[in-house]
Amino acid sequence: MLDKVVIANRGEIALRILRACRELGIKTVAVHSSADRELKHVLLADESVCIGPAPSAQSYLNIPAIIAAAEVTDAEGIHPGYGFLSENADFAERVEQSGFVFIGPKAETIRLMGDKVSAIKAMKQAGIPCVPGSDGPLGEDPDENLRLGREIGYPVIIKAAGGGGGRGMRVVHNEANLLSAISLTKSEAAAAFGNDTVYMEKFLERPRHIEIQVLADQFGNAIHLGERDCSMQRRHQKVVEEAPAPGITDEERRRIGERCAEACRQLGYRGAGTFEFLYENGEFYFIEMNTRVQVEHPVTEMITGVDIVREQLRIAAGEPLSYRQEDIVLRGHAIECRINAEDPVKFIPSPGIVEQYHTPGGPGVRVDSHIYNGYYVPPHYDSMIGKLIVHGDTRETAIARMRTALAEIVIGGIKTNIPLHQDIMNDANFVQGGTNIHYLEKKLELS
Repeated sequence: MLDKVVIANRGEIALRILRACRELGIKTVAVHSSADRELKHVLLADESVCIGPAPSAQSYLNIPAIIAAAEVTDAEGIHPGYGFLSENADFAERVEQSGFVFIGPKAETIRLMGDKVSAIKAMKQAGIPCVPGSDGPLGEDPDENLRLGREIGYPVIIKAAGGGGGRGMRVVHNEANLLSAISLTKSEAAAAFGNDTVYMEKFLERPRHIEIQVLADQFGNAIHLGERDCSMQRRHQKVVEEAPAPGITDEERRRIGERCAEACRQLGYRGAGTFEFLYENGEFYFIEMNTRVQVEHPVTEMITGVDIVREQLRIAAGEPLSYRQEDIVLRGHAIECRINAEDPVKFIPSPGIVEQYHTPGGPGVRVDSHIYNGYYVPPHYDSMIGKLIVHGDTRETAIARMRTALAEIVIGGIKTNIPLHQDIMNDANFVQGGTNIHYLEKKLELS
């Protein structure tokens, strides 16, 4: 097992990693910006190193500073969490070249999956179903691009190969707008990602967002931990996640899960990862692979009993998977609400001091959060301040428990999106299950 790990992140995921390290007897180093000296994991870690001022570019995205922190503290590994440098292949490469263990996949795997065109090609070779599309980058020939649009069938979506997080995408409903949309998306992609490569896919009009959690070790063992439904989204950002996904049959789960595990074996994948799909009319269509731990990993942990972060650390230390596929049994239902420091109507960030903080309790309730009474929520980072997770024997029980937990939780001094979550938990269509990825956006437009 690793002796000491640098936690190259902040907030709730940094605290989550620290707890997993503690259970395994791993010493921890918290790297932090000057604005984050009072973060809970910084106060609890065995050592802490300030790596720069508040702006992310000068701290949490500062590769030399993070590696230097590992050097001066004699750490063995670096855990990137999610966001920031977690899917930066150059960072993973630099970490390994500097003699440290990167707690995640190999750099070449991150690079392969980070480019959407190469990822789709790799998935097709592995037998993973993909959205009908251009099967590669779009060229400069307008006639060929128009032909592709007619062949795929409108509406289509133009996507940046280096995009992500909902950026670098444009929907085209008819042929008249196709060429201008390609040109605009290429320009935006070049500016935002330093890569103007774009590709075309069929635009699915009412899909759900279903993702498969996988774990794989360096010995060729790979398993899946079932699926999550992350369709409740606003501006392509997930708001509520649940597992398992309503309406997905055991046979569908087995079929797509086994394909994802086999793809991991073919890729030589290492660590935790997530295959993200659009799901419509009983069919799965691959959109991307996240080569890191997900924000929503707790719902999978709640229904499987598998500690995903613990497995990441064990795999990085060169140990084989703790589980075989037949060990994975899904029990009950779990729901996660992302708690953000923001206005629940206008969605404007709400930094400030947490003047009151009371967490809910009871059977099946889990709170992953780094905040506490008197904590100052800084304006420099993502507005998520915690995750409220519940588990029940049935989906109906989980929804009831989430309603109770949302009524109990108190976060004073700042605005939060708790009222939005209460609205969602009482929404008849959500309660029925199976809402598509556009549902919340349209609901908010009408309210």
